[in-house]
Amino acid sequence: MPNFARMISHFYRSALRNVLWIGLAFSVGLPLKAQSSETAGMPVPDSASVSADTVVKKRSLVSKVLDYFRQDDEDKDKKFSFGVLPGPHYSSTVGFGLGVVATGLYSMDRADTLLPKSNVALYGDVTTKGFLMVGVRGNNIFPKERFRLDYRLYVYTFPTKFYGIGYEQGDDDANQADFRRFKFDWMGRFMFRVARNLYVGPTLNFQFIRATEMDPLGEQFIAGQRHTVHALTPGVSFTYDSRDFILNAKHGWFVQLDQTFTPKWLGNTYGFSTTDFTTSTYAPLWKGCTFAVELHSRFNYGDVPWCMMAEMGGTNRMRGYYEGRYRDRNIIEGQVELRQHIKGRHGAVAWVGTAQVFPEASALRWTRFLPNFGIGYRWAFRPGINIRLDYGFTRNGGGFLFNINEAF
Repeated sequence: MPNFARMISHFYRSALRNVLWIGLAFSVGLPLKAQSSETAGMPVPDSASVSADTVVKKRSLVSKVLDYFRQDDEDKDKKFSFGVLPGPHYSSTVGFGLGVVATGLYSMDRADTLLPKSNVALYGDVTTKGFLMVGVRGNNIFPKERFRLDYRLYVYTFPTKFYGIGYEQGDDDANQADFRRFKFDWMGRFMFRVARNLYVGPTLNFQFIRATEMDPLGEQFIAGQRHTVHALTPGVSFTYDSRDFILNAKHGWFVQLDQTFTPKWLGNTYGFSTTDFTTSTYAPLWKGCTFAVELHSRFNYGDVPWCMMAEMGGTNRMRGYYEGRYRDRNIIEGQVELRQHIKGRHGAVAWVGTAQVFPEASALRWTRFLPNFGIGYRWAFRPGINIRLDYGFTRNGGGFLFNINEAF
């Protein structure tokens, strides 16, 4: 009987709500129709009451959106903190676009409050320059930090530009050759802890790259090299990581050395090896300010193909440069950044950086280090997860970049 009474009560409330909505529709719709008729004599309702009603409904919708972004306090206690953020963005490489990023934070051992959070991000993107991409990346930290699993998987296609190989060709605006690039990239790195904050383990990477619709000038640049290249690349990784939070560190060190091999006997198109080294450090300077420094180098040995050479530019390093405009066998690059929390969810950054691509050590020149500096705005989407809008100044101009998480 109580259940039957609740059903009657629910039906009554629903019916009353529907009647009110119908009455509201008629109270707004009929007067508007009456105003368009010369013979109508219906009174027009008070416009102030209609406007107030509209504002209430709009505020209700806005409140729901704001409530979604105010879940940071609740998310701290969730097993899996998850958020979805669609948004527009722009970069000089891919143009204007609309992307969707879904981020998740979780712990493999919730009883251990000192265990760093694991993270995962799924993303998709489409832009005005024909850039299409879907992917996933993340860092999984096992209980007691005994193991770590870093991974990424993405596929994209877009029309891009090729300026040749080496500093001289990349620095010439006339060396612009158009082509369409398709790339599939998968990487996994499984690490064993051998000492406090120190990890060693195997890494495996598979890449498939295809270039189509290439200009005759681009054909000259690659000098008969293949348009389609695949590479299965095993290797070993050494990592020291004392950062307090992977995605937005306030203090600590990160040092990583990847030595990989792409031998032809594995069926690869070309045979070569790569040494990739990254080191970064973070320290507080004053209240709300973090000082961050990163140095990165990549050296290729052997028969490295044109499409897998070290490239300058992108969303994380040398921001604002057209990605891949400057490319060669090797690269050295560095950046220094100040990150200042302003108030609430808002923050700002400023950075300076430099880089050089070169075929061998003897070709390094101080005059060929390219400049980079910029400013950016930060908005905290989730605890420790920032949406970033950067503008990078370069030797060839500048450009906006919109992305999630800090650049390094």
